[in-house]
Order: sequence, then C-alpha cells, then structure tokens
Amino acid sequence: MPQTIAVLDFGSQLTQVIARRIRECQVYSKIYHYATPASKLREEGVIGIILSGGPQSVYSKKAPHPDPAIFKLGMPILGICYGVQLMGHFLGGKVAHSQAREYGHGHLTIKRPGKLFARLPRKLLIWNSHGDKLTRLPPGFVATAVSENSPYSGIEDPKRGFYGIQFHPEVFHTERGVDMIRNFLLGVCRAKQDWTTRDFIAHTVNEIRAKVGKSRVLLGLSGGVDSSVAAALLHKAIGRQLTCVFVDNGLLRKGERAYVESLYKRNFHIDLRVVDASTLFLRRLKGITEPEQKRKIIGRTFVEVFEKSLKSIGHADFLGQGTLYPDVIESISIGNNPASLIKTHHNVGGLPERMKLKLIEPLRELFKDEVRSVGAALGLPKEVVWRQPFPGPGLGVRVMGDITAANLEILRNADAVLQDEMMKSGYYYKVWQSFCVFLPIKTVGVFGDERTYDYVIAIRAVESTDAMTADWAKLPHDLLQRISSRITNEVRGVSRVVLDISSKPPATIEWE
Repeated sequence: MPQTIAVLDFGSQLTQVIARRIRECQVYSKIYHYATPASKLREEGVIGIILSGGPQSVYSKKAPHPDPAIFKLGMPILGICYGVQLMGHFLGGKVAHSQAREYGHGHLTIKRPGKLFARLPRKLLIWNSHGDKLTRLPPGFVATAVSENSPYSGIEDPKRGFYGIQFHPEVFHTERGVDMIRNFLLGVCRAKQDWTTRDFIAHTVNEIRAKVGKSRVLLGLSGGVDSSVAAALLHKAIGRQLTCVFVDNGLLRKGERAYVESLYKRNFHIDLRVVDASTLFLRRLKGITEPEQKRKIIGRTFVEVFEKSLKSIGHADFLGQGTLYPDVIESISIGNNPASLIKTHHNVGGLPERMKLKLIEPLRELFKDEVRSVGAALGLPKEVVWRQPFPGPGLGVRVMGDITAANLEILRNADAVLQDEMMKSGYYYKVWQSFCVFLPIKTVGVFGDERTYDYVIAIRAVESTDAMTADWAKLPHDLLQRISSRITNEVRGVSRVVLDISSKPPATIEWE
C-alpha cells in the first residue's frame, strides 16, 4: 500500500472532505477514530496526521481527545479548527470561548509563509466555523497568519513539524485551501504522490486473488456505477469465479431490469443471474415509514436473497459489494457525537451479524470520482461510468412514508420523464444527480373543468464533485417547465411538482 496520511475524526461532517482533498493531491488518506492509539498509527505506516474539526469545546466533559502520544511520534501534525485548539490544549497553550463566533467567510492575512503557506498570496478569503479560539500559543509555536477575530489563525512549530489553522482549507469557500493541504503533504510530510488509478487497480487485483484463491464470489449487480465497477474489477481478477446476481426488489427505476440484462449479458459476458424478489421486499416493507428501518430491512433481505441464490449457483464463499468510502464513513457514529451518524447504508450497516458469506469490497477505499476513474481505466462505457448515482435501497428511500406498489408506480413514471428531459437537454451529464421524490401528501389541482386531489412530486438535482458537499443545480427555467408540465400531464396521480433547493449540508442529497 502507498504511504498513509491519517485523518483523526473528531466528529466534523467535513472530515470526509479533508480525506478527499488529500487524495486529490495523489496521496493516500485514511480516516481513523480520534482515539486511535499512536502505536497503531505507526504500525500502519502513517507518515503524517491531520486533526479534523469537531463540534465540541476542548474543555467539555464529553470532548473527544486523541492519544497524547501522537505528539511524541516524531511525525508532522496539522490541526484544523478544533484540531488546532487540541494542539493548544495538549501542548501548553490556552483556548477560550470567543466573544464573536466566526462562521462563514473571513479574511486571512499571512504574516510569515513558512512551509504551510508557501507560494500563496498574502491575503486570502477563508471559511470559518468555530466558537472557541487559541488565546495563548504553546511553547515553541509562532503565529503565521491572522484573521478578523483571531491573532492565531495560523500557527507553526517547524522544528517538530506541527502546524495549525483556525479555518477550514478543505472547503471550496477557502481560496487556495487545497494548496495549503498540498504544502503540508509534500513540503512537510514529504509524501510520495503514489495514489493513482493504475496502481490501485494493480494492487487491488492482486489483493482479490490472494483473498479469494479458488473460491467463488457472488456479487449483487444493480446496474449503477459502484456495482458495475466492482464487477469489472472482480472479473479482471478472478474471471469465471465471479457470478453476478441482479435482484429485482420491486424498488427499481422504470425499465431497469431489462436494461441491466441486456447490458451485462451481451456486452460484458459476465455470468448474470436475475432473481425476482419484488413480492418479498414489498411485503416486508409494508407499513414501514421510518427511513433507517427501511434501509435495514432492505439490507437484510438482500443478503437473504443472495444466500438463497447459492442453491442454484453452487457453493460460494464471498459476497462482493460496491461499498464506497463515504458509505463506510457516513455509517459510523464517531465517539461521543451521535449526530455524526448521518444514515445507515444498506450494504454497510444493514448486514446481519451472522452472515454466511464473507464480504469482499474492492472499492471500499474509494470516493465516487475515483470509482469513475477506475471504471474508465477498466474499459467500461460512458453510459455506465457516468451514470448518475442511485441509492442501494432504490426507490425505497425516494418514496416518503409507506411504500406501496401504487406509489412506486407514480414515482417510476415521474422519474422516467425527468431522466428523459435531462438526457434530451444535455443536463444529465452536467449535474451530479437528478431524481424525483414521491411525497405522501395530496393537494388540490384543476384539470380542465375538474377538481383533482392528487400527490406531489419533488425534483432534486444537485451539483457536486464527491457527494460530501453539494449545491442544488440551477437548471434552466424552460427545462423545469417542460419537466413539470410533462409529469402533471402524463403521470396519473400527480397534481403538483415542486423543486428542492436545499444544499448539503445541511440537507443530505437523498431525502431519506
């Protein structure tokens, strides 16, 4: 494996973004629990540590604290926001509550560049999010940058390789933020830029072969980017030892089953078995309205269906999944901060404890754009590589409230209209994701001279680079008008179409 930069997670929703920015610099990053022992970090080949932000005060009784021994490892450390306050707290400085909480845009003035701010302009726009701040520097540190509300917005102890910043360089709102991270990685940690698509494929293929041996792997193929790339990678590694199972769970998009059968049997020559389990899924989901419960039911049922598929396929030891790094991170509640659990992903948190098949997840270390790069390198067509993300639980998390066959049919037809118009207009490949959501509320409408009382469809379209943060897509008004007109005219049971203009954060991309 390549050299590793450890990101210690103290509960910030931006921790994943830090890890992603590191990888943009072609350096491998891994997120660790904040209390990971220093000895483990050394054993796993970590060459530098980043302390993430977090919602707590360092003096709070429930504040997450790292193993103090990390400061004696002799390796570089960068503290970000809460992370720099931890450095002050543990190394002899002082942290206090700020009278004026800094949130949003701010102005940074660099006093001495050092290695962290090397080759950057003297003044930059930055993004703040903190209520506490350093009021006294630890011994050995000097101030390198100031902001409107903090004389220690940037600090350093170059002899020990310790650096700290009170703002967030990982977000796009901070000018040259990625350059600051790159300066730490290359200038301070002296990391090698050896995290490339080609190297990942070669390493993963060898790893799969060593793990699987002569066993068989059963992969749940959904037709989406993640499972398709996982299938291609597994097929490259073990060939005919892979059998893909496509489960019709009754929660698919319109025409999805026929599309997947045609694409994979004809184009990729992969052993594909199709299982119709729609009745089972819908029966188990009847009357279930709570999102987490939906996801867990769908996850457990998936595994059961796969295990039953073994009877017709023959013996298999492994269950392959297209789990991605954000799936893993978003499914983990960090330490004492239960708010950091965003949602359970069906292929992470929904698996039963005693599953008969061993898991193999070749994409578990990757973010979505890295997965697309791997798919392209493996020769998958554009229609697969650049297909918009689709949730593992399918339309089950896009039908708000009770999932019924009638509600699913309304949503399928509405979403088919949306996708058709997005493709025709060229916007399908311009946005990260676009889809419809079924709302279980009825509103009054008028068709001709008749009064109607039908359901509401919400349109969700977002722009993003990694799904960690997202902004709503500003689609042309005439395109939105065509979509709305077609849905209300062509989809029986819909009287109103609304547009979701929420960003992530605070909202997630999916509604459930």
